[in-house]
Amino acid sequence: MEKENEPYSSKVICVIGLGYVGLPLALLFAKKKMNVIGLDLVEEKVKMLNNGQSYLPDVQDDEIQKALNEGFFTATTDYEAVKKAEVIVICVPTPLTDYGTPDLSYLQSVSMTLASLLQKDQLVILESSTYPGTTKEVLQPILEKSNLKAGRDFFLAYSPERIDPGNKQFKEVDKIPKIVSGVSPQCKQTVFDFYNQVFDQVVLVSTPEVAEFTKLLENSYRFINISFINELAIMCDQLGIDLWESIEAASTKPYGFVPFYPGPGIGGHCIPVDPLYLAWKGTRANVDNKFIHLADEINHIIEKYVISQIETFLGGDLQNKAILLYGIAYKKDIDDYRESPALFILHSLTDKGAKVSFHDPFISEVVAAGERIQSVNLNVEILSKSDLVAILTDHSALPVQMILDHSKLVYDTRNVTRNFKGNAKVFRLGGGES
Repeated sequence: MEKENEPYSSKVICVIGLGYVGLPLALLFAKKKMNVIGLDLVEEKVKMLNNGQSYLPDVQDDEIQKALNEGFFTATTDYEAVKKAEVIVICVPTPLTDYGTPDLSYLQSVSMTLASLLQKDQLVILESSTYPGTTKEVLQPILEKSNLKAGRDFFLAYSPERIDPGNKQFKEVDKIPKIVSGVSPQCKQTVFDFYNQVFDQVVLVSTPEVAEFTKLLENSYRFINISFINELAIMCDQLGIDLWESIEAASTKPYGFVPFYPGPGIGGHCIPVDPLYLAWKGTRANVDNKFIHLADEINHIIEKYVISQIETFLGGDLQNKAILLYGIAYKKDIDDYRESPALFILHSLTDKGAKVSFHDPFISEVVAAGERIQSVNLNVEILSKSDLVAILTDHSALPVQMILDHSKLVYDTRNVTRNFKGNAKVFRLGGGES
C-alpha cells in the first residue's frame, strides 16, 4: 500500500491506558505533531502527567513537558474525551485469571464504555496482547451495540504492541516495524494509512487473527527458549559445566543459533502470560500445546530450584538466616515487578524462616500478599550482615565489586560476577562455584 497524503496532524488521537505501552505510544504521536489525549482512570497518573512528571523509567519528565508545552498532549480521566478523537487506541491490561485463563475484563469494560460514545468514521485500534479472535469476537460485537457497523460506519483494527521496557537499543518506538490489520478492507487501509505516518515500517497482514497470533508467536518463542535454557542451567550445575561459556561459544556460529540466557524465572506482563493465551485458544480448538505447558512448568521449576540452591548454600536450614535479594523487577532497568520470580522467591524464603530483605534502585516498595515491603539501602553494613546475597536482577547500576568485597556468600543468577574477584564466595546459576 502507498502512503496516504492526508496528514493526521490536524486530528485528535485518544490513547486509552497510559502504562508501559500506552504512554510511550501517546508521546510518540505527540512527537509526530499529532494532538493526543491520554486517558487513564488512575487520577494520580493523570495528575503527574499534566504536571510534566513521569512514573515510568523509560519516559523522562522532559519528554512529557515538551509535549505539554507544545500543546500536543494532555491527560484526562474523562471518557467524554473520546468523542473528540478521530483515532482511539486501546492499550489496557489483558492479564490471566487465577485459573490461568484470559482475563478480558479491562478490555470489555473499556469497550462497553466506548460503545456509548462511539462516533461515525472513528478508527478504533486494539493494541493489547490477546488471543486470536478477540478483535472480531469480543471487541467488535460490543462496539456495534452503538448501532454503528464496523467497516461501514467506523473502522476497527488490531495492531500488537512491540514495546520492550528497559531496552535502550530499541527505545525509539517508531523504528520497530508495526504489524497492522483490520476487520474489513477499508479498515485495513485506514489503519495502514494512519500508522504509516507514525512508524518507519508498517507490515499489513491479512486478518486481525494473524496480527493477534503474531504477537503470541513472538512471545511464545521467547518463553519456550528461555525455559529451555533454564532447564539446561540446572543440568550444567549438576555436570559442572559453565553454561554461560557454552552459550558464548555457540554464539560464534553465524547461522542457526540465537542466544538465550538463564535466570531465576520469567516475569512481566507479556512473556509468561501471552503463551498461555495461545494455549487456551488451542485447547478450545482441541489442540494441546505441549511445548507451552512444559515451558510454563519449567518456569516454575527454576524458581523453586533457585530457592533450593540457596538452602543448600546455607547448610539446609534457613531459620533466621539473613538473605538480601538484589533486584525485585522482572528485568533490568525497569520498575515493573508484575509476575516477577523475585516475589515468589522472597515469600518462599520468608516462609522457610529466613529474614529476607531486598534492594532495587527502581522500586522503593512492593505489595505482595497484602504486605508492603520496603527496599533497603545497599551499603557495606547490610552486605556484611547478610548470610547470603542473591542477585536476581542485573540492573545497570548493580555495584558488583562492592557486593563481592563486603559479602560472605553470593548467589548470582545473572552471570554478572563472572569477570570479577572479591572476598565473597560466589555461586553462579548454570556456572557453578567461582
